[in-house]
Amino acid sequence: MASSKSSSSTRGRNQDRARVAGGQEHEVRYEAKKTSASAADVKRAIKSEGNSRRKVESKLGK
Repeated sequence: MASSKSSSSTRGRNQDRARVAGGQEHEVRYEAKKTSASAADVKRAIKSEGNSRRKVESKLGK
C-alpha cells in the first residue's frame, strides 16, 4: 500500500516559506537583513500583520 505523502511533495516547504516564524531568531534575522529593517521592526510587523511573509515584507517596505 502506497503512502499518501509523497517524498517529492513540496507543499509543506512552500507553505513554510510563505510564513515568517517570529519565535525563531534565524528567521527574524533573515527577514531583517532582506528588508534592511531591524529585528524589532520585523517582530512588530509580524505582530501587526500576521506571519505571512508577503504581508510582513509589504509592511516593512520591501
